[in-house]
Amino acid sequence: SENICEVEATVYWDLCCQIIKKIIFETGVNPRLIKGVAFSSQGETLIPMDHEGKPLMKAIVWLDHRSENEANEIREKFGSQNIMNVTGQPEVLALWPATRIFWLKKHKPDLFRQVGKYLLVEDYLIYRMTGRFCTEYSLVSSTLYFDIVHKKWWNEMLDFLGITSSQLPQLLRSGTPIAHLTEEAAFATGLSAETVCVTGAYDHPAGAIGSGNIRRGDVTLTIGASMAMCVTMDKPVFDLSLRLPCQCHAIDGLYFLLPYGPTAGMVLKWFKDEFCHPEVEEAKQSDKDAYNLITEKARTIAPGAEGLLMLPHLMGSGSPEFNPKARGVFAGIKIGMNKGHFVRAIMEAVCLMIKDNLETMRCKGIEINTIHVLGGASKSQLWNQILADVTCLPVLTLKNTENSATGACLLAGVGTGLFKDLETACKVSVRADSIVPPDPEINKIYKRVYMKYKYLSKSLENFWML
Repeated sequence: SENICEVEATVYWDLCCQIIKKIIFETGVNPRLIKGVAFSSQGETLIPMDHEGKPLMKAIVWLDHRSENEANEIREKFGSQNIMNVTGQPEVLALWPATRIFWLKKHKPDLFRQVGKYLLVEDYLIYRMTGRFCTEYSLVSSTLYFDIVHKKWWNEMLDFLGITSSQLPQLLRSGTPIAHLTEEAAFATGLSAETVCVTGAYDHPAGAIGSGNIRRGDVTLTIGASMAMCVTMDKPVFDLSLRLPCQCHAIDGLYFLLPYGPTAGMVLKWFKDEFCHPEVEEAKQSDKDAYNLITEKARTIAPGAEGLLMLPHLMGSGSPEFNPKARGVFAGIKIGMNKGHFVRAIMEAVCLMIKDNLETMRCKGIEINTIHVLGGASKSQLWNQILADVTCLPVLTLKNTENSATGACLLAGVGTGLFKDLETACKVSVRADSIVPPDPEINKIYKRVYMKYKYLSKSLENFWML
């Protein structure tokens, strides 16, 4: 079925070993000098293990949607506000591991009875490294069975699912040393058995640490295929009307909000693949980047794309609307418009979606000072400028683009005592590349464009329901 997305759990470990070996080989670094290892991990991917420590089935990948009915049952049983107060999750989605465990209980009762441990990807890799079952707060924040305030498993949910806390890993802070690598793991990875495995982080807060976003009011924005923001907070937010997930940060005592949109850079990729064959060919011939050729066309178009406006929801809208039925729209097409107008409208649309999330937070008193940009779009000077002009905030780009991996490294450094704390680690390791200031005059133009964007979104709400 199209709702199912699975992968052999051992694939994660095999790739991890291959990558570590390759890095050691290519850098020529002495494995004995590697003090610690930590992971930046995707969330929500569930790996049920037997009592012998072997996967009982393929991992249920975060994209899997099989447990939608179970998600609805959990919402009805516990109530949205109650779930928000405990777990920080405003929506009960089939993505959350609790719904998947409930699905296994109902549809695979024999397998359900054999589960010794329920792990996520980071937990599984830690287990393969050390033989110990450990996890950390930031990763389990989106399981729907973790209490983000008291930092413990949510017993009512465990009882409802029919599992016990002994089937879950030990809860630790990010940056906690766990154990030295086992001989077996040292052999498989090429690392030394003297290397210590340290708890890492969920990829979004790891990326925030790796970009120096460690204080309240800082925002890390990733525009890859999708759009995700990590908004650092000093206390949790339980306002359901915000409809934004609130999770434990990898920095002790802090939290983060996670606004996201399913399609961002993917919209430009779709446009390139479908409508820009000449540019793609030219890029091949001249050894240039196809995206650069395409975005150059947008540079000559005035802000506001002469009235061409886009909604970038190719796979439904994420926060703050959360409408899975919404779709992409171009409005205001007129004679004389060319490819550049459409590319510009796409780039502006992604920035308007980001502004929409920032405005929603601002209305609730959440102040944002700077945007640290990561991901593919951050390489585009034009896109960064549009973002600064639309949001009227300075946009900070970074020299290092592998920020989630950097964040995990810094946690490993703190956990092994190389750095006193994360503040010191970030000072040493994170380098700003450029600051793109907003242009107040162009921001005036974009204020009107944003009003139109909001109006267009609102006026189509009933249309999507038909």
